[in-house]
Amino acid sequence: MAGPGMTPPPFQRAVDTLQAILDGPQLRPELELEDMPAPQRLAPYSAAIAGSVYREDDSEVAMGRLIVLYDPEGRSGWSGEFRIVAYIRADLEPEIAADELIGSVAWSWLLEALEPAGYAGVSGTITRAVSESFGDKSDEPSTTELELRASWSPTGEDLIGHVAAWCEVMCTTAGLPPTGISALPDREGGRSK
Repeated sequence: MAGPGMTPPPFQRAVDTLQAILDGPQLRPELELEDMPAPQRLAPYSAAIAGSVYREDDSEVAMGRLIVLYDPEGRSGWSGEFRIVAYIRADLEPEIAADELIGSVAWSWLLEALEPAGYAGVSGTITRAVSESFGDKSDEPSTTELELRASWSPTGEDLIGHVAAWCEVMCTTAGLPPTGISALPDREGGRSK
C-alpha cells in the first residue's frame, strides 16, 4: 500500500515510460509531444502528455491529449488498475468531413492501432464539426474538424504501444501517411500518361 509521498511501482513505471517517450527520439518529424498537467480528480494517480501535428508551413493540423489513470483498487468499467483517456482534434478537408462514414473509419483507425498493444473495455465518441463565420468574420473560410474521445484499459503495464497508437491515430486524422510510408510527390501537369 502506498503511503503519503509514495508512488505505487506500476504507476511509476507508467510515468517513466511517458518520460522516456518525451525524452527519446522524435516519433515523426511532424509530431511534437510535451508533458502536461494531469487531471487530479479522475483517479488517485494520473499523468498526461499533449501532442500536436504540424504541416511543413508550421500550421497545426491536429492536437491531442493522452491521460494515464491509475487506481490500485481498480474502478467499475475498468479492466484492471489502469485506464487511458485519449482526445484528438484534427482539421479535415470539407469533402472528407461530409463523408457519412468518417466516424466509423476514424474509430477503426483507433482499434487497429491499439490491437498490437492489447486493450479491453474501449469506448468513445467521434464528432464532426463545421464552423462557419459571419458578420465581421464573414471573410474567414469555413472549417471542418473531427474530434475523437476514447478510453480503454491496457491489458498489460507496458504503455509504449498505447502511446504509439494514439500518436499514429493523431497523425492519420491529420492526413499523414502511415509510419514508414512516404506520400507521393505532386507531379507538374496533372496525371501521368
